[in-house]
Amino acid sequence: MPPNMAKPIYFGPFLVTSQVFHTTPHSFILTNLRPLLPGHTLVCPLRKCQRLSDLTPPEVTDLFLTVQRVQKTLKRLYQATAFNVAVQDGKDAGQTVPHVHVHVIPRQAKDMDSRGGGDKLYEMLEGDEGDIAKELVEREKQPTFKPDSERTDRSKEEMEAEAAWLADEMAKDDGVE
Repeated sequence: MPPNMAKPIYFGPFLVTSQVFHTTPHSFILTNLRPLLPGHTLVCPLRKCQRLSDLTPPEVTDLFLTVQRVQKTLKRLYQATAFNVAVQDGKDAGQTVPHVHVHVIPRQAKDMDSRGGGDKLYEMLEGDEGDIAKELVEREKQPTFKPDSERTDRSKEEMEAEAAWLADEMAKDDGVE
C-alpha cells in the first residue's frame, strides 16, 4: 500500500484501502479480487462516479494516464505482449460495482487457449467470473470464499501482499527505490 494514503479509499461501497497500490491526484489502482488472468488490476477514479461521462476532463485524463502507467509495470512483470483494457460503463454493460473502473489485463499469445480462446475473456468479464460486487458482498459476510468452477477468490491477505509488491515494482519503474 502506498505510504501516502491518509484517508480510506472506497470502490463503490467497499473499503479497499489495503488493496490499493498506487494513487494519483484523481485515481487509484487496486488488485482484483477475482483476476481473470495474472496481473488483472482495476484503475478507478478517487471520486465515486458510476459512469465514465460523469468524470471531469482532468479525472478522465488522470484515469487513462494511470492505465498507461500500470501497463508499463504489468508488461515488465508479466511479460505481456498485449493488454485488454475494458470499461463496463453502466449496469447494462456488465458493470457490477457502481463506480467507474478500468480493467487492465495483461495478455500473452495463447493465454486463453485452455479456456476456449482469447475472446472467452469477454464472456468472463460479463459473467459470474467478473461479478466483483457479488464477491465483495460475500466477503463481508464470510471469513473465506468458496471456490467456483474455474478459480478461487483470493484472500484479503493475498491481495494486500500483491498490492505491496506492485507498489514496490511501480516505484522501481518511476526510479524511486
